[in-house]
Amino acid sequence: MGGGLQAAGRRSLVDAAIEQLRGQLADGSWQVGDRIPTEHELAERLQVGRNTVREAVRVLVHAGMLVSRQGEGTFVRSTSDPASVLRGVQRSGVRDVLEVRLALEVEAARLAARRHTPEDVVRMRDALAAEAAVMSAHPERSGRGATVEHDLEFHTALVEAAHNPALAEVYRYFGASVREAMRTTFGDHEMPEMTVQSHAALVDAVESGDPERAEAACRALLAEPTAAVEQLLAENAARE
Repeated sequence: MGGGLQAAGRRSLVDAAIEQLRGQLADGSWQVGDRIPTEHELAERLQVGRNTVREAVRVLVHAGMLVSRQGEGTFVRSTSDPASVLRGVQRSGVRDVLEVRLALEVEAARLAARRHTPEDVVRMRDALAAEAAVMSAHPERSGRGATVEHDLEFHTALVEAAHNPALAEVYRYFGASVREAMRTTFGDHEMPEMTVQSHAALVDAVESGDPERAEAACRALLAEPTAAVEQLLAENAARE
């Protein structure tokens, strides 16, 4: 029991150190690119042991706020905590998150038109064919259920065809957040229906290599779920 209490106390010291360092980063004590004080200096400032400082810094490095360079020290990478940003996104409404996802996907379509490979197009068409097969075999599950997995694969393939790893990572988060928010808000049986035709038009536009055509096709495709969300939100508001 004593060991557990000591561990809890140790953890609380580390957590306190993390919060103090986050606070100094947020209030501008150090700017992006600055080297932060040494472990010894931080330990004196925070009134904790060097091991506690070391653990706190390690957490902030993992969070992407700091970066350690062998032989040089630890430097500020970002003054905002990505975890805090993501928590803010999770508290946003379904419309807010959807709008961000749409912005990402439209830009991805433009980039994909310029950068796609033949393999990217095959991947999108395969996902679309699988989705169409499920919708044909089970019309009652159109736009939801088994087709969700294939639709996710299609949109992920589109974004990855942009060949921008940062965009792909951000999109994965927003894509998952949108689906979760829509399920929470509307339930699986009210999820907006997707059409194969608009998806196929987007693939054709990307394959054409014309960024403007790809953007227009993507906006046309995304207008469907956006309109459905607006309608369902209005219906829900009317019931309240």
